[in-house]
Amino acid sequence: MFGKKDDKAVAIIPARLGSTRFPRKALADDTGKPMVVHVCEQAAKAESVGRVVVATDAEEIKSAVEAHGFEAVMTDPAHTNGTSRLAEAAKVLKLKAQHIVVNVQGDEPEIEPMIIDGAIAAACLEKQVSWCPELGPLGAAVGTVACPIDDLEEAKNPNIVKVVIGLIESDQAVAQAIYFSRAPIPHDRDTTGTARYFRHVGIYAYSVSALIAYQSLEESPLERIECLEQLRWLENGYPIAVAIRESTHTGIDTPVQYQAFVERYQAKKSS
Repeated sequence: MFGKKDDKAVAIIPARLGSTRFPRKALADDTGKPMVVHVCEQAAKAESVGRVVVATDAEEIKSAVEAHGFEAVMTDPAHTNGTSRLAEAAKVLKLKAQHIVVNVQGDEPEIEPMIIDGAIAAACLEKQVSWCPELGPLGAAVGTVACPIDDLEEAKNPNIVKVVIGLIESDQAVAQAIYFSRAPIPHDRDTTGTARYFRHVGIYAYSVSALIAYQSLEESPLERIECLEQLRWLENGYPIAVAIRESTHTGIDTPVQYQAFVERYQAKKSS
């Protein structure tokens, strides 16, 4: 499916200057290059990605990205989430309905390229869903990624989003999402010790048509309760496919986390 560059997915990276805990983090450059550029470089390594674009509301970010050889487009500063900004970027880029776009977070400079490929692979399973025309030839409205959780304390942490999945298709290691929550799900009522927990890795891949369809959906009740926008898809009957992958990367929300990344980057560079 992804033989030619034009057949590959477009990685769109939403990036803005405003951040409560870490203002201007997209442009933090203690490594010698802005953090958002590190994200671009990781996205470009993904085998399923043929184009990398930053969607921003700041000319400073656009200039910094372009100075490092990557593409950037300006979007409305009023967007309330990255998905909405992604939809505008797809329109600005004149992407066709069947194009696959992958939403790569702008504060994850260590994201593994295989995670990006996993999300795209999940979105591109060849399964017809006749009742949902927005999906076209895709079997899911959204493709995303989860990784196994081995530490029960991590499963209990409300800052870590968990996903319950259906039976895994062994040949593709992809399952359907049943529910996302900040709670430790599933609940092991009888303390059997057999419960499997999965951490949701916050990356999404979708067709442009599915992305546009999402824009017409109102915020859903479960989305408001859990503060998880992916629940809007499930509450409206849109399936989400989940690729199971090992992942160690984390997003950067604070200056302390950023400095830890800088130290890891410098250690790798000097080794």
